[in-house]
Amino acid sequence: MHSSIPSLGRVMVFLAAALASASFAIPEDWGEEGVQYGQLGTDVTLSCPGARASSAVRWRRAGAAALPEGSGIQQGSLVLPTASPALGGTYSCHGEDGSLLRSVSLRLGHLPGVPFVSCRASDYENFSCSWTSSVETFLPTRYITTYRKKSLTGEEKRRNKNGHVGLCLQDPSRPGTCTVHRSEFWSSYRLNITEVNPLGFSYRLLDVTMQAIIKPDPPEGLVVEPIPLAPRRLHVSWKYPSSWPKEPHFQLRFRLQYRPVIHRSWSVVETVNLSEVITDAFAGLEHVVQVSAKDFLDAGNWSEWSAEARATPVRDLASTASAETTTDARLESLAEEPSQAPNPEPINGSDPLEKMAVLVSLGIFAFFILAAVLVITILIWLRVRKHGKDKTKPSFLVAATHLKALPKAQIL
Repeated sequence: MHSSIPSLGRVMVFLAAALASASFAIPEDWGEEGVQYGQLGTDVTLSCPGARASSAVRWRRAGAAALPEGSGIQQGSLVLPTASPALGGTYSCHGEDGSLLRSVSLRLGHLPGVPFVSCRASDYENFSCSWTSSVETFLPTRYITTYRKKSLTGEEKRRNKNGHVGLCLQDPSRPGTCTVHRSEFWSSYRLNITEVNPLGFSYRLLDVTMQAIIKPDPPEGLVVEPIPLAPRRLHVSWKYPSSWPKEPHFQLRFRLQYRPVIHRSWSVVETVNLSEVITDAFAGLEHVVQVSAKDFLDAGNWSEWSAEARATPVRDLASTASAETTTDARLESLAEEPSQAPNPEPINGSDPLEKMAVLVSLGIFAFFILAAVLVITILIWLRVRKHGKDKTKPSFLVAATHLKALPKAQIL
């Protein structure tokens, strides 16, 4: 919301008493003597206080041969219609004898716009708000920042019949910010950020709840170290942000992201501890690691990521030994005299292709062994099955077979 001030003589402006329960003064003196402010796009009138009503007054503009086109003098005052930025400058009024009656510097600009405001709590005891202007006014600007607690206890209501109104303290070293100290984590507040310039004021009311705006600072002291004899592991540790009071009932949880520097995608893990072991790092590749924090009960938002830390896991022992052996052999061959005779010294290292050939041969040999065992097993199973069938034939069939084999004389 915004409002204009018809004249600088109007000193006190009452701003949204029912909503913000606060009033403030619009300063009459902006620290610049002989300066008059005007609103762009409107008619601006420059008065000549020393002129008499019956005497003629002449106006001049410094650095110009004539007054701006369309301007006119009414009862000793200079009227500039639909003021544009080009009309700014120094004007003077003179009496009939040419004496200087007044010199004034005209500065033109706009009314303040409703500021953009956002709030954040880096811990559970204080919160800060920041703002930016929505309109470039071209005029000196000041901000009045207040707050009040929305819900009061019975005792607070008795002490403050109109509600507790306090100042959101501005820090000159951080323009555009203010801080509310000793706030209550479970309470809601209404912020009033008012932008004021010589032409008027505009304000924004913002309701904030601590649980919604809590956003810790990034964790500190991030350290990443390789773990000896563990080619795929990195040990990561960090500390609570110094701005977060470490209390038993207000803890943080953490999110860790890491990747090899040559990759773009991140791996992310969450933990409540102050250290973590990465178990799927790439041996021999440098990794970049960052960590962020959030309220343990999931209130608010994650912090920004911490500064990067880097480390390289140890190389695999077998690969390292093979690489060192190959390197030593190459260095020795370069140091020797060129010769067509074969080198009688045994080769300590083994060629990777040779290893592959041995593995393939072993695989083929194992395949044939398994095939032979499978064939023998099937044959034994068939033989056992056939023998079992013979034993289970009916007795009358056996007797019939026996009689059939006897001579006919014996049967009769």
